[in-house]
Amino acid sequence: MSERITVSVVLVNFRGVDDTITAIEHLSRLDLPADQVEIVVVDNDSGDDSVPRLRELGSRIVLVESPENLGFAGGCNLGVAHSSGEYVGFLNNDARPDPSWASAAVTVLEAEPGVGAVASRVLDWEGKRVDYYGSALTWFGMGYKPFTGDLVPTRGAERTDVLFGTGAAMFVRRSVYDDLGGFDERYFMFFEDVDFGWRLNLAGWRFAFVPESVAYHRHHASMTAFGSYREWYLLERNALFTLYKNLGDEALTRILPAALALSIRRSVAAAGTDSSSLDIRHAAGDETVGAEVPRNLLTGMYAIDRFVGELPALVQDRARIQSERKVPDASIWPLFGSVDAPGDGNSYYMEGYENIVNSFDVLSSPPRTKVLIITGDPIGARLAGPAIRAWNMAGLLTAEADADVRLLSTQGVASVPAPFELVHVAPGREREFSVHEAWADVIIFQGHAMSSFSTLRRSKKIIVVDVYDPMHLEQLEQAKELPRPVWEAQVADTTAVLNQQLARGDFFLCASERQRLFYLGQLAGLGRVNPANYADDPDLDGLIAVAPFGLSETPPRHERGVLRGKLDGIGRDDKIVIWSGGIYDWFDPETLIRAIAMVDERRGGVRLFFQGTKHPHPGVPEMAAVGRSRRLAEDLGILDSVVHFNESWVEYADRQNYLLEADAGVSTHFAHIETTFSFRTRILDYLWAGLPMVVTEGDHFAELVAERGLGIVVPAADAPALADALEKVLFDDAFREEAVANLAVVRDEYTWKRTLAPLVDFIRAPRPAGDRPANVSAGSAPRVASRSGLARDIERGVFYLRNGGIRLVLDKVRRRLSRR
Repeated sequence: MSERITVSVVLVNFRGVDDTITAIEHLSRLDLPADQVEIVVVDNDSGDDSVPRLRELGSRIVLVESPENLGFAGGCNLGVAHSSGEYVGFLNNDARPDPSWASAAVTVLEAEPGVGAVASRVLDWEGKRVDYYGSALTWFGMGYKPFTGDLVPTRGAERTDVLFGTGAAMFVRRSVYDDLGGFDERYFMFFEDVDFGWRLNLAGWRFAFVPESVAYHRHHASMTAFGSYREWYLLERNALFTLYKNLGDEALTRILPAALALSIRRSVAAAGTDSSSLDIRHAAGDETVGAEVPRNLLTGMYAIDRFVGELPALVQDRARIQSERKVPDASIWPLFGSVDAPGDGNSYYMEGYENIVNSFDVLSSPPRTKVLIITGDPIGARLAGPAIRAWNMAGLLTAEADADVRLLSTQGVASVPAPFELVHVAPGREREFSVHEAWADVIIFQGHAMSSFSTLRRSKKIIVVDVYDPMHLEQLEQAKELPRPVWEAQVADTTAVLNQQLARGDFFLCASERQRLFYLGQLAGLGRVNPANYADDPDLDGLIAVAPFGLSETPPRHERGVLRGKLDGIGRDDKIVIWSGGIYDWFDPETLIRAIAMVDERRGGVRLFFQGTKHPHPGVPEMAAVGRSRRLAEDLGILDSVVHFNESWVEYADRQNYLLEADAGVSTHFAHIETTFSFRTRILDYLWAGLPMVVTEGDHFAELVAERGLGIVVPAADAPALADALEKVLFDDAFREEAVANLAVVRDEYTWKRTLAPLVDFIRAPRPAGDRPANVSAGSAPRVASRSGLARDIERGVFYLRNGGIRLVLDKVRRRLSRR
């Protein structure tokens, strides 16, 4: 535990100074160093001898004198405002802490950054019965402690996450408390802790029940002097406040009317009156009906009236809470416990309760968000980049966003285990695809899905477009060897496909800040950078977010030998440089082969292994760069001795064995616009395996490698510089050791959980883009002809015949058939 940590404990006193002083005495016995504990006492205008007696404690406490009774919520907020601790503890003045009460909570808060608050285990004063062992919430908004009054279980309590902790004994990170605005002072007392805990969970923080943090609570009938009807008024009113602010739109629509009706029935039942007495048929001979109204009858009516009176402010609070929420109702609902808890045995009340429950859908949990993810790559043991990304999106959204996920491949699905549903729909199969589009709430896609399915182009669902791969920039390089008209057509077609997606999408993902600025320009050109999207999101993070390719949180493990002593030409003691992923025309493997030949000639025992040449996607042909590289290695006399090509593609789960047998990773490319905006996902494999690397300058990862000391950056197409860098990375032990240490730090920044956090946050509270309802309604995106139409096929066939001859036409037909 850090010595810098200070715990501020806030106690609110109102005419209970004897209890307060007892609590302070017990706080002085905490097992934390005295200089780490600050005791803040707020006197809520007690008007008795409380303040003089508290002043006698001098510097032992920070005494805050409120000029009025602010209630528990306002008193706590005032105390926190006068505190200085990194963590804030709240303790009822009629409670006493165990010596380890604070240290047990702080230990968890320090060890688990995702925990925003700790709920203590609270027992009665003698420690024999339960006061708080967990929380629950009724569907009508009243929080309760389900185990209160039970004998303390002999088997103890278990750590768990809860919706809220009891204000009698709990801890909160000061930063979280400030961000949430503390307790809602409108509550005065009752359910302010319920509301605070609910808001904390919605914001994505965990509220952990830590049974090692123990306190003892001596209850006093604090409301007796004011009348039970006032207590019920506060309970009814505050429950409505809590529901209205925190429930999502769908759940609020279902539940709020029923909660209002139940509040009135509860009041009428408590008063023992007959609501039918005002019926016109009872008017004759009974002019005194309602002349004397029991106070209990007013609690529900007055609570609802106050709810109406506070609506302008509540509307603003609700808008803020819902816009900032990170967790959907479906994820919060399990923390509610048993929502079907009437709380009253009155037969008249129970009759009304049953009528309401049977007539309104209030007990069912909110529906989980249904997410359809579409990839244009096959799903199986061998995965290329797009499929890897889609697979990890599906897994993370299933686990973190509590979503129902279907991963749809347009190129085939092998029988592989998955925690989500896998489906295959070929391009153009509209009837099959429409079933999945109708099922989904949100559709996420990459590549050409929108041009492959007209149903997707017409869809009114929320659409997330993953543009981490600038396809139009790739075509500038990939198609440049084709006849000029064909090259221009392919670039124009791909640009039109992207424009269609950018004009329609509700949320976009890109791979780097460079890409984000590039796409913002393209979005601006399409009119998407507009007041509707800007008004509530001036940074436009809600329109396009950086969500790079990621890597597994589980470190790689060497399970079998694959290269050293296994592949002809590679010895057990050779230095191995690995090229992870495929060879594409925008890369520069030939300069690398020349450089490796130089290093091997100087040092001997240096080997280069290209991990994949045959792409797992059947529609991706072998690039010309593969053939040129083989011929160069053969011409230099180093093919299959110094330079080795894997003639297939390494299975995704098996790549760890290749990476862990390598000494360095490498990625070389040419200098052009594709490089500037690229995100070389193979670099992440090197990060994952802790491999020092040599990369060509000019892209995002080259900047990262240079800035963070992960290897060496070299100029493009400079074989001597590349050879020198490879030699240093392979043979300079001090350099390697420093690079490996730096890699371990940077690796944690690129786990899938971190890189895809913007997507997880969006799916937890999905929403259409601000301009879509008014501006870009379904079907209004720029039209791009479907690739599956016969007329389109004939048109493109004539074009390719005129500009590339019969060989180009046959090549296009072969590729189309292989995709199908």
